[in-house]
Amino acid sequence: VFLSQMGWGDLGAFGEPSKETPNLDQMAAEGMLFLDFYTANPLCSPSRAALLTGRLPVRNGFYTTNGHARNAYTPQDIVGGIPDSELLLPELLKKAGYINKIIGKWHLGHRPQFHPLKHGFDEWFGSPNCHFGPYDNRERPNIPVYRDWEMIGRYYEDFKIDLKTGEANLTQLYLQEALDFISKQQASQQPFFLYWAIDATHAPVYASKEFLGTSQRGLYGDAVREIDDSIGKILSHLKQLGISENTFVFFTSDNGAALISAPKQGGSNGPFLCGKQTTFEGGMREPAIAWWPGHIPAGGVSHQLGSVMDLFSTSLSLAGLQPPSDRQIDGIDLLPVILQGKLIDRPIFYYRGNELMAVRAGLYKAHFWTWSNSWEEHSKGIDFCPGQSVSGVTTHSQEEHTYLPLLFHLGRDPGEKFPLSFASEEYQRAVERISALLQQHKATLVPGQPQLNVCDQAVMNWSPPGCEKLGKCLKAPESDPKKCPWPH
Repeated sequence: VFLSQMGWGDLGAFGEPSKETPNLDQMAAEGMLFLDFYTANPLCSPSRAALLTGRLPVRNGFYTTNGHARNAYTPQDIVGGIPDSELLLPELLKKAGYINKIIGKWHLGHRPQFHPLKHGFDEWFGSPNCHFGPYDNRERPNIPVYRDWEMIGRYYEDFKIDLKTGEANLTQLYLQEALDFISKQQASQQPFFLYWAIDATHAPVYASKEFLGTSQRGLYGDAVREIDDSIGKILSHLKQLGISENTFVFFTSDNGAALISAPKQGGSNGPFLCGKQTTFEGGMREPAIAWWPGHIPAGGVSHQLGSVMDLFSTSLSLAGLQPPSDRQIDGIDLLPVILQGKLIDRPIFYYRGNELMAVRAGLYKAHFWTWSNSWEEHSKGIDFCPGQSVSGVTTHSQEEHTYLPLLFHLGRDPGEKFPLSFASEEYQRAVERISALLQQHKATLVPGQPQLNVCDQAVMNWSPPGCEKLGKCLKAPESDPKKCPWPH
C-alpha cells in the first residue's frame, strides 16, 4: 500500500490527536510500526521509481540535471520515464510465478514504452499521472484512466471529482479492484503482488459521499478516513479468505505531507520540520506498518532505519529470489528486522535531484546542503515550511555546508531545530563517521541517464491507446522539446 503525500503525523498510531484511523492503528497493533522509515526522495515519481527498482532515483534516472538540487517528477509533458534497463520488482517476481497488479498511480512515464504492463505488471487499473488537473480537457488533455493496455476514460469527465465539494468515488473503485483481484488469485491458488497506489490524499483531495464531512480534520481527514476504512476491508478480506498468514502487507507513503496544501488539502508531519519537496525530516520520514499475522509478533515497534527501497529487497526475499547482482541495489532485506527484531546498521541518504543533501547514521543527521525553496518562489506564497522557519536551517538560497555540515541529534531533537555545536566532541565524532559513509557512497555512485530533463507538449495524453473506441482522441500539437523548468 503506497499512499500519496500522507504524512508521518496522519495516523492515530503515530499520535494524530483525532484518532480517526482505527483500521491502520489496528494494523499496527497486530503488526510492526516503523518509526524511522524513509522515502528515497521528497517527491512522488522518484520515490515510486525507487520503490519498484530498489535503487536511488539518481541511479535509476528519476532526477534532473537542469538545475542544481531540483525536484523533478513526471508531469504529462515529460519525455522520459522508467528506462528499459531498470529491473522492476514485478518483472523479477514473475520468475517465481507471481501475478502482479497495479491499482492507482503509476507516475513513471506515460508514453507507450513506459506502460506498466511492459515492466512486469499483468494488470492495471488507474492512471499514469496524478489527478491534479487539467480540469477542462481543452489546452491540455485531462489525465486518462486505464484498464490494462487501454484507457477507459479521463479524470473529471468519466471519473468525476467534484472540485467544489471534494466528492469522488475513486477510492471505492480502487478498493473494489483490490478485493476482486485478491479473490481471483486466491481462487486460482496463484501467488500475487498487489501494488495499491491510490492518490486521494494528494490535492485536490477527494472522498466519497459517505465519508464527506465526517472528520474533525476537514476534507483531508475525510480522505484519510476513507483510505483507513478501505485498508481495514482489504485486511479483513485476506482473513476471510484464509490467506492472511500467507500474505505480507506493508503500508507507507511516497513523501511527506504537502504543507503547501495544508491545512485544508494537506496532512501533518507530526513533530518534523517542513514537508514535501524538502530533505528535512517532514519531507522524507514516512508512516510505515508491516503486517503478517502468525509471523510478525504483534505490537512491535522498530527503530530500524528503513527505506521504501527495502520493500524491493524484502519482497524478493519473501519470494525466495535474489536481488540482481549486476547493479547497485540500495534497498536491504528487512525480514531479520521484522521477524527477529534485529537492527541493521545502515545510513539513509537524502537526495534532492542530483544532489546529496543530507545523510543519517544512527541518531545523527548531517546536512551538507540546505534549501527549502528560492526567495522568488517563496515571495509568490509558495511555502514548504509554513510556520516553521529555523534560522540558518530552512534557507531560501542553496547553502553549502560540505566542510562544516549542520548536525542534528534526531533523538533529542526530531524537529531539527538545534544544530550541534561545531566545537563539541560529539559533533566531531558523528561527522567523522558520516563523512566516511559519504565517501564510500560517492565512490560507488554512477548516476543514471536523467529522465526528467526534457518536456514536450506533443507527448501529453492526447491520444492514449483505446481513445478511438471512446471517441476521446485529441489532436497533438507539433513537437517542440524544451528543457523542463524545475523551480524547486
